[in-house]
Amino acid sequence: MIRTLSIENFVQLDKAIPVADVRTPAEFGQGHICGAYNIPLFSNEERVQVGTTYKQQGREEAILLGFDLTGSKWSGFIKQALEIAPDKKIALHCWRGGMRSGAMAWALNLYGFDVYLLEGGYKKYRRWVLDQFEKKYNLLILGGMTGSGKTRILHELQKAGEQVIDLEELAQHQGSSYGTMNRLVQPTQEQFENDLATQLYHTDKEKLIWLEDESMTIGKRFIPNALWHQMRVSQVIAVNVPLEARVEFLVEEYGKLDKNFLVECTERIHKRLGPEQTKNAVLAINENRMADFIKLVLVYYDKTYRTGLSKRPPGTIHELECEGNDAADNAKKILAYLPQLTAERLPLNIL
Repeated sequence: MIRTLSIENFVQLDKAIPVADVRTPAEFGQGHICGAYNIPLFSNEERVQVGTTYKQQGREEAILLGFDLTGSKWSGFIKQALEIAPDKKIALHCWRGGMRSGAMAWALNLYGFDVYLLEGGYKKYRRWVLDQFEKKYNLLILGGMTGSGKTRILHELQKAGEQVIDLEELAQHQGSSYGTMNRLVQPTQEQFENDLATQLYHTDKEKLIWLEDESMTIGKRFIPNALWHQMRVSQVIAVNVPLEARVEFLVEEYGKLDKNFLVECTERIHKRLGPEQTKNAVLAINENRMADFIKLVLVYYDKTYRTGLSKRPPGTIHELECEGNDAADNAKKILAYLPQLTAERLPLNIL
């Protein structure tokens, strides 16, 4: 059985039904449906051959070439499908819901699979992704200067039953010049958007969604403009953590990283730090004076944070004094403060 589904029905399929993306490895690597498996009908090079033949000789010649290229592969495709869908229920798509997914659906159906085809393919899915960012969400932003442990607080809020989307986890970057931590590899912009849209889609729209206060870019990834605008006009709970506690936290986070990496990242922001600050920060790194290094760069990051807050609408910032950097304690203080935000003030972002 082959069923063709609209994108609305496709995204609501039972999670137990795996999604197989039959596009090339290169297409899949650029961006794919969250959790999808890649069963490429053609290799990257083969797809170029078929496309060239289609343009130069026509559709029928391209189809014949496609069958020539895949002739010996069909049993392999079926075996791959059985590995990911042993109960023989599988969802399929290609780029536009055309020949590639149609051919794979035919073969799997012949073998006894129940196949769910995405109408319009991945192209339709990408339209759905972008549509998610245009929707209105009841956002609440967690703010605080660098080193306030905002990500850890978000995780504590999540443990307490709050809805949280960790943008830095999705972007695989911690937001500053040092944000790759010398180990993180960012997804493509397309994949970042796909993952973010999926998390937004699965939230309860009647409940608050917590996000961390971010600049528009997280490393090299951009927060979609429509969502970014909502974030900028939403209410902010800004935790005020003492400087020494923030320095201690950042020394623990960054102090053990490779010195060459820290120097390189520091020199990358030399225009914003200034020549003297940069020189002193690099010297502190090389002399293993990590607390001094952190204090020097915090001058820049704290100034940037204050500038960002000053550009938010009046009355949207709620500062909360915290004694230290214990994420669990600070999360409890935030939850205790929440009732003070009236129902009229919270949904500012949906105006």
